Amino acid sequence: NDLDVETLSSLEAALEDFPGCAVIISHDRFFLDRIATHILSFEGDSHVEWFEGNFEDYEKDKKRRLGEDAVLPKRIKYKKFARG
Repeated sequence: NDLDVETLSSLEAALEDFPGCAVIISHDRFFLDRIATHILSFEGDSHVEWFEGNFEDYEKDKKRRLGEDAVLPKRIKYKKFARG
């Protein structure tokens, strides 16, 4: 996740030219905004959202769907996994 500028630029160029599908996991919003064409987002209580577009467009859509506070950082509350 902590790449120097030259390596990050090379990675972006390689991903833009890649003809297939790549799953990218990153906290770098600017990087995601430049390379993402679709986003699979895990939102809230086990809800998964499929979005076609870049990260900036996804955030606008999330605000529209869930309100302005939806894009603010929140502390995750872990639930104990129950078996059986």
